Amino acid sequence: MVPIIGLSDQTHLTNFSGDKKALPVYRTIGNIRLWTRNSPAKMPIVLLALLPVPTKFTGESARASEAQRQTNADTLQAVFDILLPPLPPVAQEGTVMDCPEGKTPLCFPMLSAWIVDHPQHAALQGIGSKSCPKCEVPCKELSGDPRRIYETRDLRRYWDNALRHEPAEAAGIAEYFPRLGVKIGNNVFIGLDRVSPADQHKPDLLPNIYFGLFKYMMEWVEGFLKKDKRSQGYDDAWKEIPSYSEFSVPQKPYREITPWQGKEMHNLGRCI
Repeated sequence: MVPIIGLSDQTHLTNFSGDKKALPVYRTIGNIRLWTRNSPAKMPIVLLALLPVPTKFTGESARASEAQRQTNADTLQAVFDILLPPLPPVAQEGTVMDCPEGKTPLCFPMLSAWIVDHPQHAALQGIGSKSCPKCEVPCKELSGDPRRIYETRDLRRYWDNALRHEPAEAAGIAEYFPRLGVKIGNNVFIGLDRVSPADQHKPDLLPNIYFGLFKYMMEWVEGFLKKDKRSQGYDDAWKEIPSYSEFSVPQKPYREITPWQGKEMHNLGRCI
């Protein structure tokens, strides 16, 4: 088995000429050694496509915004209808591929993960921005009892339920799916052989760990330093950190670093 890993992220290009952005889609495979994957020279991650950048909402009316939102979803679905269909045939029948050991085994490439931040996952999976991609937990219960188990999302079951209902029951369907945080027909992964859309969700380290959990931890540390009047000592120690592998020597005191971007957060993580 060759696990296919997809990656996509919105990239800010410039503030000039209309606030330009890009939405690249990358692809790699799971069974690559760590030191090979982290070497850009070996090109372990390849660019697959550039997604269309959604048109900004005009704000004219709620109906116009909803129409634009649906157009954006349909465009995204159309692009993935081109990118993903080559996978199911080789996942079923296999294909002969070269391996580093000089052999040519019969391989079965399967889409196994999609690494992206939560807003993009919501767009790819056709769920609400406050919905969980893996289970049917209501958004109001996301911080509730961690021992409670919710049913795993099953997009195929949702679709079958929608097809079985008569037109007269459309009002019930209109209430049922929004309650689950689902937008029927807007999941780009549905229909792929041996692929569970709910299992494609793999959190991105930067927004979830560094800008999420790690940021809250450092706010607690900063409060502790301020209370005990140790902030200046921390700044002094921060500026004296020597050079180390994959660590950039800080050029400013800790409290003067702004804004905190990915590079600074990675640096802080290695320091802590």
